[in-house]
Amino acid sequence: MKTAIFPGSFDPLTNGHLDLIKRARRLCDRLIVAVLVNPDKSGLLPTQKRLDVIQRALGNREGVEVKAFSGLLVDFAKAEQADFVIRGVRGVQDLENEMPMAWTNEKLLPGLETVVLLTRPELAGVSSSLVRQIAHFGGDVSAFVPPAVDETLLRLYNKLEKPDDTPEGGE
Repeated sequence: MKTAIFPGSFDPLTNGHLDLIKRARRLCDRLIVAVLVNPDKSGLLPTQKRLDVIQRALGNREGVEVKAFSGLLVDFAKAEQADFVIRGVRGVQDLENEMPMAWTNEKLLPGLETVVLLTRPELAGVSSSLVRQIAHFGGDVSAFVPPAVDETLLRLYNKLEKPDDTPEGGE
């Protein structure tokens, strides 16, 4: 049984990520969408919220798990008995960033391969940071993210998540 890990911050998940997940799943028996918990960064969405939103966006996709991890990817890969890591590449700059990480991961955990999937051209211009910026300024991100993410961002930026947003007197 081949296991692959698709790591990232997914803050938030985009249609590009979703496409890579669907394509990566065809390459393995078990795909783990691994959400990085970086204690040095505060993300837009808390880790548990990201996990929940990703799970909602994926639905009950057989052979796909969503998990959080912190620390070294190689330690997580070893614990999960992963055979390879999936990385999406939008262009030359992404590839230049991915190569040293892949070489280092293989050095730290011999045999751990990195498989690079090219992002589809129509999705290559979309990034989580771009989506965050558009959503922050009230723009429509529905063309760039799955519906579960769009709904979450709308709630976040319209402050509908907090029950105390109701004006005094009800309504």
